[in-house]
Amino acid sequence: MKQAINVVHPDAEIGKNVVVESFSTIAADVVIGDGSWIGPNVTIMDGARIGNNCKIFPGAVVSGIPQDLKFRGEKTVAEIGDNTIIRECVTVNRGTAARGKTVVGSNSMLMAYVHVAHDCHIGNHCILVNSVGLAGEVEVGDFAIIGGMTAVHQFCKIGTHSMVGGASKVRKDIPPYIRASREPLQYVGVNTIGLRRRGFSNESIYMIQDILRVLYQKGLNTSQALDKIVNLFAAGEERDNIVDFVRSSSRGIIKGYDPENGTSDEDDF
Repeated sequence: MKQAINVVHPDAEIGKNVVVESFSTIAADVVIGDGSWIGPNVTIMDGARIGNNCKIFPGAVVSGIPQDLKFRGEKTVAEIGDNTIIRECVTVNRGTAARGKTVVGSNSMLMAYVHVAHDCHIGNHCILVNSVGLAGEVEVGDFAIIGGMTAVHQFCKIGTHSMVGGASKVRKDIPPYIRASREPLQYVGVNTIGLRRRGFSNESIYMIQDILRVLYQKGLNTSQALDKIVNLFAAGEERDNIVDFVRSSSRGIIKGYDPENGTSDEDDF
């Protein structure tokens, strides 16, 4: 470990080839994996579990005490996966008794001023753009992208491979594979560009489009749409991800766009 002017508790577990820059503070109950870089003026508090090859930039606070009045000092953690980048002034709070831990997956990026509240679960390969704020117990699926200055209500879920427009107010759950934008937030199409970049075949993308048309554009209520999707489309990863997500939604999913003023899910295909 590179020596610098900082405070590293002797009980902290620091891996091989870790660099801790000047004026950073690392508490006792902390684990940092091999090859990680801790920039200057970073605060890593008790309960942090940081993976290999992470980069944490100045002003970030990892595993801060939850901003939850029900928190009573219980022993909880904040986990950061391998190869994840945490940019300037990001705050990631540790868990509460509700779930016991906050998780940020591997190969993700939290841009400057992102806030991740207690007990959130962010998947792998996610991007949270500048000043995104996640309230407590929010879930974000793998490969999701959340535009800058978006605010996400407590307990909301954002599906895998979805993309949320900047400055959005997320009050309902966002199913997988979609683009969500406008105010109030609504379905505006399939995230076809993102899916192509991640190697989805044209056949899979066409099927996802067809499924989401049934869900959002056929004038059916949610139960009717799910029944029709199950009857029309063969079981498979994409179909099941959408059906299982919607069925498990406790807050309800975002609405479809207004046909008179909306856009088509063919826009990007």
